[in-house]
Amino acid sequence: MKENTKILNSYEIGLKINRLAWEIYEDNLTQKNILLIGISGRGEKLAEKIYDILIKISSINIQLGSIELNKDVPFKHPISVIPSNIQYTDEKVILVDDVLNSGKTLMYACKYFLNTSLHSLSTVVLVERTHNRYPIKANFVGFSLATTLQEYIKVVLEGDGQGVYLC
Repeated sequence: MKENTKILNSYEIGLKINRLAWEIYEDNLTQKNILLIGISGRGEKLAEKIYDILIKISSINIQLGSIELNKDVPFKHPISVIPSNIQYTDEKVILVDDVLNSGKTLMYACKYFLNTSLHSLSTVVLVERTHNRYPIKANFVGFSLATTLQEYIKVVLEGDGQGVYLC
């Protein structure tokens, strides 16, 4: 059995998240509102951590939400956003996920917002791999890592085992 290799520890993850928050803030200085939408699970947790920093460093009105989709077969299941009463028209939406692997999850999450006239849509990931099968990129990246197709990136954002692991 292959052993997991820790790529980032909790301190390093904290530094990456802090830098991502500052980059988002710097890129959106002229915005009055931002909708920070985390992809259910670890993307949602990462969005919460970024949100906690953004509300301390900026005066931008930031609304936190989450998008829920089936990551394995997103086209076969409905996609929902919580809270459901968020208005997207002419708003800046920033989608957050833990890992950009093939690009499928981010692509389908972005697709949800294409029926609305947004101001703009950006993406944030903690770890970006270089095996995209879908034409999508992250606008804000905490850590970029070249891996083999057989390797897997595991992100743990809470607890004693917090870290980014190559499996």
